[in-house]
Amino acid sequence: MPGMTSSARPLLNRRLAEFGTTIFAEMSALALRTGSLNLGQGFPDTDGPEEVREAAVRALRDSRGNQYPPGPGVPELRTAVAAHQQRRYGLSFDPDTEVLVTAGATEAIAASLLALLEPGDEVIALEPYYDSYAACIAMAGGKRVPVTLRPHDGGFRLDLDELRDAVTDRTRLLLINTPHNPTGTVLTRAELTAIAELAVERDLLVVTDEVYEHLVFDDAEHLPLATFPGMRDRTVTIGSAGKTFSFTGWKVGWVTASPGLVTAVRSAKQFLTYVASGPFQYAVAEALSLPESYFTALRDDLRAKRDLLAAGLAQAGFGVFRTAGTYFLTTDIRPLGETDGIAFCRALPERAGVVAIPHAVFYDHREEGAPFVRFAFCKQTAVLEEAVRRLKGVGR
Repeated sequence: MPGMTSSARPLLNRRLAEFGTTIFAEMSALALRTGSLNLGQGFPDTDGPEEVREAAVRALRDSRGNQYPPGPGVPELRTAVAAHQQRRYGLSFDPDTEVLVTAGATEAIAASLLALLEPGDEVIALEPYYDSYAACIAMAGGKRVPVTLRPHDGGFRLDLDELRDAVTDRTRLLLINTPHNPTGTVLTRAELTAIAELAVERDLLVVTDEVYEHLVFDDAEHLPLATFPGMRDRTVTIGSAGKTFSFTGWKVGWVTASPGLVTAVRSAKQFLTYVASGPFQYAVAEALSLPESYFTALRDDLRAKRDLLAAGLAQAGFGVFRTAGTYFLTTDIRPLGETDGIAFCRALPERAGVVAIPHAVFYDHREEGAPFVRFAFCKQTAVLEEAVRRLKGVGR
């Protein structure tokens, strides 16, 4: 019959069998179907700076990037990324050999893991983890080994002893994310020092996802792992324009690392998208040179929105964890008499007209994340105020 296959073997590669439609697609569709406010997927509901958008328009009109850009990325952006790393962190990278532009951070993660892993290699990832981590490790044939961040003193913290114990002779790579999505944890200098010492001692590579580097609040400080002793030549650092400049649809990310690591990642990346986002690369190059006042205003605005949503969620009866970075708030639904975050989030649009994301989908140990739910606060203030109003009765 037409459309039938001749084999009983499943169509989907067995490495991806555990990954269905992402929770983000499911919950965003639910938001559309119910007309709910979408505080689930982490994208802003307004565009970023007008001058950056106009830079993209100029590039389009000037025919810059309308054809295939160079494989490593346009020189202007690679130079801007290197200058950013030097100016911010004192990290010197050669734009020609140590910077690679990618189709967002998602491709940077995929290319890094596909390039650096052999089948059977173990990868330690901080749990809960961004969902593409697990899928990319699987596609590379690696084995993920989760180390769980657990609630402690109002936030989520890493158990360094558990991290050390997770390393075996088969461990190839540490996959680190700070500021951390979804918990909002920003790893401290002491924690990063311990991670660096472990990587050097056990001769491990590190891929560090730092896309929220500019979104840190209060007394938290973002410290790139590559700045720590022994880490410059064993660390692949991933950055992105989407979160910092509120143009998530442009899909412009980058990798900075030693020449050998960049060459390896580029070898995989060239067979994924090859190149992408040509005109937007020129715009992001200009965005990275915006004055410090832009980054300060961004943090101040998001901190105020964090505080607004946190207060509203607490008033509604949620347990609210402290967010030191990113634009997500993690809540505990047990004070509401609930224990199943997935069921809670699927019912929430009908109950309150708000969409959130259950933490459990970011865990191998589902029970660890079962009572936690994530809300995004990168939305207009009026939207957050309305969400708070709608959520007031959710505990009744």
